[in-house]
Amino acid sequence: MPKIKVKSKRSAAKRFKVTKNGKVTYPKQGRRHLLTGKTSKRKRQLRSGDTLKECEAKRVRKLLPYS
Repeated sequence: MPKIKVKSKRSAAKRFKVTKNGKVTYPKQGRRHLLTGKTSKRKRQLRSGDTLKECEAKRVRKLLPYS
């Protein structure tokens, strides 16, 4: 019998990406609206993504089986 493909959780696939080295990255929150009240430095720092801590990354990798 052929092996069944495991579906990835689409909500997690849209939010997280796994890098070549296996780290889980995500875009930072707080860049959608109400930007006039935030400083330029804060908005600039929100542009770059961030990596999850390893304890949380393990849970995300289970949701993304082929990443």
